[in-house]
Amino acid sequence: METKEYSENKDITVLWTPSRCKHAGVCVKTLPKVYHPKDKPWITPTEATADELKQQIERCPTGALGYRLNH
Repeated sequence: METKEYSENKDITVLWTPSRCKHAGVCVKTLPKVYHPKDKPWITPTEATADELKQQIERCPTGALGYRLNH
């Protein structure tokens, strides 16, 4: 399973596994400044804090989104 990494935020790296994504839209609805499905890259982690990203990612119903703290 391929996982893509979005690490522009110095505190957290957002991980996305496309094959798990069912496009439920929870991410876009929760943090619209971060997630832009029609853009490339579609995830802009600099538009939220690490805590905001963690809270949103933990709500992903399919587990397609994950994170790694950059410490």
